[in-house]
Amino acid sequence: MSLTQLQVTISQHTEQGVKALNEDAIAAYVPDGHTLTHKGVIACVADGVSSAEAGKEASHYACKHFIEEYSQTPETWSVAHSVQKVLTTINLQLFKKSHAYHTELKGFLTTFSGIVIKSHTLHLFHVGDSRVYLLRDKHLQQLSRDHIAQTGDKATLARAVGMDNNLHIDFTTHTLKQGDILLLTSDGVHDFVPEPMLIHELSKVTFDDAAQRLVTLAKEHNSDDNLSAVAVRIDLLPDKSLNDYNQELTQLPFPPELEVGMKLDGYRIDKELFASSRSQIYLVSDEQSQRRYVMKTPSVNYCDDSNYIERFIQEEWIGKRIDSPHVVKVICQPRPRTCLYYLMEYIDGCSLDQWLAQTKPTPKQIMAVISQIAEGLKAFHGKETIHQDLKPGNIMVSHDGSAKIVDFGSVFIAGIAEIATPLQHHGVLGTASYSDPQYLFGKNSTIQGDIYALATIVYEAFTGKLPYGSRIEQCNSRFEFDRLHYIPANRYNPVIPFWFDKALEKGVKINLEERYQRLDDLMADLLEPNPAFFDEHPKINESQSKLRFWQLVSGFWLLVSLILVALFSLA
Repeated sequence: MSLTQLQVTISQHTEQGVKALNEDAIAAYVPDGHTLTHKGVIACVADGVSSAEAGKEASHYACKHFIEEYSQTPETWSVAHSVQKVLTTINLQLFKKSHAYHTELKGFLTTFSGIVIKSHTLHLFHVGDSRVYLLRDKHLQQLSRDHIAQTGDKATLARAVGMDNNLHIDFTTHTLKQGDILLLTSDGVHDFVPEPMLIHELSKVTFDDAAQRLVTLAKEHNSDDNLSAVAVRIDLLPDKSLNDYNQELTQLPFPPELEVGMKLDGYRIDKELFASSRSQIYLVSDEQSQRRYVMKTPSVNYCDDSNYIERFIQEEWIGKRIDSPHVVKVICQPRPRTCLYYLMEYIDGCSLDQWLAQTKPTPKQIMAVISQIAEGLKAFHGKETIHQDLKPGNIMVSHDGSAKIVDFGSVFIAGIAEIATPLQHHGVLGTASYSDPQYLFGKNSTIQGDIYALATIVYEAFTGKLPYGSRIEQCNSRFEFDRLHYIPANRYNPVIPFWFDKALEKGVKINLEERYQRLDDLMADLLEPNPAFFDEHPKINESQSKLRFWQLVSGFWLLVSLILVALFSLA
């Protein structure tokens, strides 16, 4: 017998009121099927702080990204865990936008009140002075607490999303009953509509336009602010609570040892693509849709390691957050899982190191792939996320020449402390040849770490060597790194001009103050000569140098190809 699912009715409305601009934002989302059961119904209200001048942008950003990103969190995470991670990343993004301005009068600040209704439980999270109410049996109760600081006769907002790099969230849970009504409002409504009127309007049989009626009442009571309301009525609760089931879900067993031909949750194992002491990757086919995916499973070596399990689950969430044609896509699960694993899109191609060895690409083709990798990294960085393990083996190149970054195992997400150091890493996070030496020194170099890795990859693609030689793989201390010296790329490939080499050298500087701080600056200097580099070499004409570089490098690869053809002919 199938279980009854949660059913709700939602009424929502927002208006600018007497103000010229509506800085409020509202959002609600009712998923269906499997997602409704495991993620729940979501609703939120955000009231942009008008004195910050970017309140509208902040409120809309918060609502939009909360709905999108909460829905993508792993179903194995609790609501509190998911909300904390999502709101923290949203707060950090708004905080950084706020501090891009030079005055305190500009910034991205907003209140935020949200609810998740999952099974029989209301999960409430709140920052600021927007409100959440519960109406039950004609009794209205304010569930949220206004974050207001009173100084004499003046009340000021004490908390807001984007106000500080550390977000303090009120989080509470409440058991729901059928017929309950949840109301979320901005202060333009609840400061002007008396509670008896709120109760009267919400209790009417016609519920669909309840939010609009409340907004109209607020205007009639001379509201001088933007007006927003979201009302959610609980029409039907599931047959049973999901508490026991959720406990089982967060402790999904590791998959059994998989072999070709075996089936797991409707996926047939077609081929093992990779296996290590930490994980396995398989090519699988969905027996329902006949689509091919890549399945990643955890290693049984870590079945008792809670940190490892948390990190593995986090990988799936990270992949869902990054939306770029140059980053491998994590697939939303269409069916319940019986084991711990996740699915990714299948890329018909090979890793970057294999592509370089097999195709002998031209410099133009190499830089086309590098440009795509840079775009993929920018998608990570746009989510305050650092890859930290960029290397040729983690870049796939398809047969049409398109490139995608894969693997989320070493990713760092700014602003979330437990993600910053979820595991005790020994040595660098990623592969020593490509990872920023700063990791070994205990310093997270954020975007500059990914810049170091990309510059190293470009250096190797054109020379077949590493910028500091193979000795870098044996370095274990700052003293050993200090003894390394950058090897000019044109020592291995004489046709590389000095300006291209200077860009690579700056990209792999061990001193962060000397290294590029922006990915766009590295790419600009790799694609076009930087005039600043010519100050040291005034006798060299940059346009002639650039032309000679691409002509000679193209000629070099052509000559190599002709020699190989001749050798094969003689054989």
